[in-house]
Amino acid sequence: MLAGALGVGWRIWLTVHSTPNTNSDEATMGLAALHIGEGRELPIYFYGQHYMGTIEAYLAAPLVALSGPSVTALRIPNILLFASFLALMFVLVRRLFSPGLAAVTVALLALGSDRVVKNQLIAGGGYPESAPMVAGLLLLTHGLMTRRLTSPYAYAGWGLTFGLIVWNHWLPAPYLLGALAALLAARVLTRRLSAIVLAGALVGALPLVIDNLTAGFENNSVAVFLGLNNAGSGASLFDRVVGGAWFGLPMGMGLCAPSRCEGWSLWWGPVVVTLLVAAIVLAVRGLRRLRRTGDDGAERARELLRLVLAAGGLLSLLSYVRSPAAADTPIESARYLALLGIALPAALWPLWRVVRARTAWAVPAALPVCALALTMLAASVGLARQAPGYESAGRGQQQVVAALAASGYTYVHGEYWTCNWISYLSAQKTVCGVVDERLERGFNRYASYWQAQAQAVVAPAGSALDAELARRMPTATPALVGGYRIYPTPTAP
Repeated sequence: MLAGALGVGWRIWLTVHSTPNTNSDEATMGLAALHIGEGRELPIYFYGQHYMGTIEAYLAAPLVALSGPSVTALRIPNILLFASFLALMFVLVRRLFSPGLAAVTVALLALGSDRVVKNQLIAGGGYPESAPMVAGLLLLTHGLMTRRLTSPYAYAGWGLTFGLIVWNHWLPAPYLLGALAALLAARVLTRRLSAIVLAGALVGALPLVIDNLTAGFENNSVAVFLGLNNAGSGASLFDRVVGGAWFGLPMGMGLCAPSRCEGWSLWWGPVVVTLLVAAIVLAVRGLRRLRRTGDDGAERARELLRLVLAAGGLLSLLSYVRSPAAADTPIESARYLALLGIALPAALWPLWRVVRARTAWAVPAALPVCALALTMLAASVGLARQAPGYESAGRGQQQVVAALAASGYTYVHGEYWTCNWISYLSAQKTVCGVVDERLERGFNRYASYWQAQAQAVVAPAGSALDAELARRMPTATPALVGGYRIYPTPTAP
């Protein structure tokens, strides 16, 4: 488990060096944690929308209440979630595949490119907690299918985990449906146990159920999620395949440098897809063989869950490819492939079988695994080189908050990606309302923060908002702080 410990240490080092930077989405979750600690709110969903649960906010709330609002307070629970993910994946892969592949999988998952680390560390909702919850659900599924676990509490735990995932985010849907199908195929559910599972699921998903029963159709989480999934331009299928599979898969799996993929690394897209298809074929063939031999025990459970992992990864990719976001914003939207790491051992399994056989093909089969590891390592090194820039930007954010406090500003305006971190990092001593580049009311996730009049406007230097402010106030002398310009408004004292 040395590789896992190094992976956790890597993420601690990144957090200490403000890498990656916080943003207004993470600050929104921070504000929710702050409000929970104050007893002011008990939010069901991420502020400003009717889907995506707030598990991260509830986990961070005690730390935020004790230590005050900080990025570190938000990320400590996520580091612990990542550590649990590695431990769960090690046990799961060991049981479904082999101890050797379990060690290799953990070593690869311990590495972390820019995109992967953002998914694991930034408390922006839905990603850091989804991976360990899905891995835990699959491990529970295996225990129930093989009758390692027979207690009603284990079935209740399975249902509770399933329900929590449903409330939290629907991105893991392919894995959830696969785990449910595998559990049903194992025929371990009696009427009593089915009722226990259902009760656990309802408890886990209770916040979502209550809200959906009281919200109108337009605000129903199903309608909202489907609407967001289809939002965007009318991109062609070719553009979505290129952005989603050719570019998105390497980016989402941690095979690319920050915000870009080298030409050679793009070939990992079709390679991984081919390996996932091969894993599905192997699992189906294994199930057919077991059907002929009449084996209905542990080996059948392993083959079924191998199929769930491989098919879950492939269906996640296909779901992303059908979304316009794959073509419109391929770099940032690659976060929707955050759960591909769960399918990684299934993708490696066709090669690992050949390596274990120690035939003449063992060395050629090992080469892609080694190349994958080197590619992930290179992407992690690329992130380390970017850390000083992230750290500098993080200091700039703190300087802005300090400058606003020193000026006595209690209410300011700013663009979306600026506002909420001002409100959060200042412990709401300086509250920020969102405006667009024309200085009109923008998307304020926490509507109570909006006021029409502000004492100052904060704009990233060189941004469209900065240019508009300079045009409207040609005689103004804004303060340049940490890469941002602070424009006092004419009504400011």
